[in-house]
Amino acid sequence: MKRILNGLPRHKGACLGIAFLGVLALAACFAGLLVDPLAQDLASALEGPSAEHWFGTDELGRDILARVIYGARTSLLTAAGAVAIAAALGIPIGLIAGYFGGWRDTVLMRFVDVLLALPGILFAMALIAVLGRSQATALVAVGLTGIPGFARVTRAETLALRTREFVLAVEAFGGSSTYSIFRTVLPNAWSPILVQTVVLAAVAILLEAALAFLGVGIPPPTPSWGEMLRTGKTYLYDSPSYAVLPGLVLTLTILSLDAIGRALASILRESEGLHDAPLAEAGAP
Repeated sequence: MKRILNGLPRHKGACLGIAFLGVLALAACFAGLLVDPLAQDLASALEGPSAEHWFGTDELGRDILARVIYGARTSLLTAAGAVAIAAALGIPIGLIAGYFGGWRDTVLMRFVDVLLALPGILFAMALIAVLGRSQATALVAVGLTGIPGFARVTRAETLALRTREFVLAVEAFGGSSTYSIFRTVLPNAWSPILVQTVVLAAVAILLEAALAFLGVGIPPPTPSWGEMLRTGKTYLYDSPSYAVLPGLVLTLTILSLDAIGRALASILRESEGLHDAPLAEAGAP
């Protein structure tokens, strides 16, 4: 963690992304104290940006900025829940498949391949059709689509660590498989898992918005960026800010997560190179 904190200032895009996401998260946390996304004023419907309504108003006279802030709460909660579900299921699958190999690896990775073969958005739509539209269903649907990513990344890292000297030493001194997996392998495999977490958060936000845009996501009146884009395109000529500004916030959120993910991957690659160099030199004839 220390090397990440030391390395982040060199990546200006990641720093800007963290600042933007921090402001967005704070606004989402305290949205209930700031704005009311359901307050209607038909007399001011489809107004453009003004001092009173910074992002303008929608077809019911509701403040678009208020709904964007509440939509951030929806998107961030969905992303956090989806990452938690995907990590809770995908990481153990990858650890078991990579550590034990054999039939366990074959069975688990074929299951992962099946999930990977299904288009994420179609799988999520099918699950929502069965369970019904709600934020919990959208969260579970998005989370299940992220299992293959965590499983494959964790398995690849476990395979690389499985034959390392410190893992073999734990086994030689009588350490159990459970101890070796969770106390030796997993703590040393966290780097790519951390990057995968950031990547999946961006994918989860985008997928949740896509489901809402298609009309199968979180149902109204709960504010959602995708729902605002879907409704706003109808009034694109009358009130361009209705769709453009929520879309801009969504784009900046995805770009911020992408910049953070790229910075983390770069920092971790550099640190691994520095750690491996002395070993390579020590083993040289």
